[in-house]
Amino acid sequence: MEILMYLFNILIAVYLFVDAKKHGKNPWLWGILGLLFSFITLGIYWIITGKKLLGWLILIAYVIWIILGIIGVVAFGLFEALS
Repeated sequence: MEILMYLFNILIAVYLFVDAKKHGKNPWLWGILGLLFSFITLGIYWIITGKKLLGWLILIAYVIWIILGIIGVVAFGLFEALS
């Protein structure tokens, strides 16, 4: 599963590196940010470059995914503590 996330991060970084040149942005900056923060960077990049709807959808979906993950970890921890 972790390999899949690393693959997504690399693909997002490569996409941002290549596409940033087309929009006059610093490709190294966006590539590194994409590698480190993946979907958050992609959403912000799309908002900045004019794909606002898609960017906001990615950001909102990713934040919801993170919140659900936190809730799942907390619920699992409580379940284990009570058992």
